[in-house]
Amino acid sequence: MTTLGTLIETHGYWVLALGCLLEGETVLLLAGFAAHRGYLHPLAVIAVASAAGFVGDQFYFWLGRRHGAAVLARWPTLLQRAERVHRLIDRHHEAMIVAMRFAYGLRIAGPVLIGTTTLPALRFAAFNAVGAVLWACLIGALGWVFGHAAEVVFSEVRHVEGWLLLGLAAAGALVWWLRKQGKH
Repeated sequence: MTTLGTLIETHGYWVLALGCLLEGETVLLLAGFAAHRGYLHPLAVIAVASAAGFVGDQFYFWLGRRHGAAVLARWPTLLQRAERVHRLIDRHHEAMIVAMRFAYGLRIAGPVLIGTTTLPALRFAAFNAVGAVLWACLIGALGWVFGHAAEVVFSEVRHVEGWLLLGLAAAGALVWWLRKQGKH
């Protein structure tokens, strides 16, 4: 019988890579948690997430570079953001490239929009690499810390879990009884 731990150990890095090619935060948080639990190696989590995040953003950058007009025409919301992003890139391209992966809604749209600018591809790649490593370290560490916090909470809960279950059962019974009373 395959356990969840075995599945994570066997396929965790592939799932992490695929998740980080797309959005990635949730998958990376869970991978950090799995690393804390000993299912994955923390440095491997950071390496895989960094590489996949970098490759994903490079793909989206080149999508914007090669097919920017078509992409912007297909998604009008991107077109609305394009002018603002272009102004920010012109003034602060280094910071924007690094920060965009932390900004909700810009994880995929950001590299596409940056690809539509005249920013040199090598410059994007360099700062994208920095951003990918920072992102993987920060989000992976948050998953690790969450794993530690969960262990502390669950170890404390074990002392009172019987009382907690009894309380939850009583609360459920009370809700059921109140609903039943309301029907009469």
